[in-house]
Amino acid sequence: MVNFVGAGPGAKDLVTIRAYKLIASAGIIIYAGSLVNPELLGYANKNCQFYNSAEMTLEEIIDVMSDASSKGIEVVRLHTGDPCIYGAIREQMDRLDSLGIPYAYCPGVSSFCGAAASLNIEYTLPGISQSIIITRMEGRTPVPEKESIESFAAHNSTMVLFLSTGMAGELSHKLVSGGYAGDTPAAIVYKSTWEDEEKYVCTIETLEETAKKHNITRTALIIIGDVLMQGGYKRSELYNPYFTTGYREALTGD
Repeated sequence: MVNFVGAGPGAKDLVTIRAYKLIASAGIIIYAGSLVNPELLGYANKNCQFYNSAEMTLEEIIDVMSDASSKGIEVVRLHTGDPCIYGAIREQMDRLDSLGIPYAYCPGVSSFCGAAASLNIEYTLPGISQSIIITRMEGRTPVPEKESIESFAAHNSTMVLFLSTGMAGELSHKLVSGGYAGDTPAAIVYKSTWEDEEKYVCTIETLEETAKKHNITRTALIIIGDVLMQGGYKRSELYNPYFTTGYREALTGD
């Protein structure tokens, strides 16, 4: 069995109980290099073998999994955050399917959730934004034309960008071209929930300046939107005493 496991955003205690148990029982762990907190590997048993996937190709990763499967060894493929976001897990699963090797998927806390916790923000404030766009700038991995930054910016909703800090200047231009105002709040969160976490609130037009000032080029998320102001939102109707829910009647009167 191969278990794809979400390592969470960074802090070693931000993994699920299931993830902890899978790590502890694995005979082999293939982890996503420096993106995974090495303290998590301390949960493994003393006989566990470790492979750093940053130094491996897909073919080499599958070879390790296949060899382990033939020997009845449990494998944990440890991905950062939650593997469903930029985790490149589908291509691994397809190879395992072709080899008849069973696998399972243990979700993790995504780094975009960790970043919100670091900033103490809510992405979906009533009256401000009720949608989150998770995307990235185009780099060596292409982005479909229909998913351009400009087209997403037209919505003026909350946006979270992975893998884009090294292109902050170009990103700012695209965001403004698409419809955001230059003074729209923005934030850069470097290694959210890690001990060496850094976080900076700025604006779209000062994104590049902020990233350069603090020498942040990777391992960071960029958050865009008025939710960063943490004000001007409407009260939730769910907890409004004058709003009826399936569990209580609304109060009446002035």
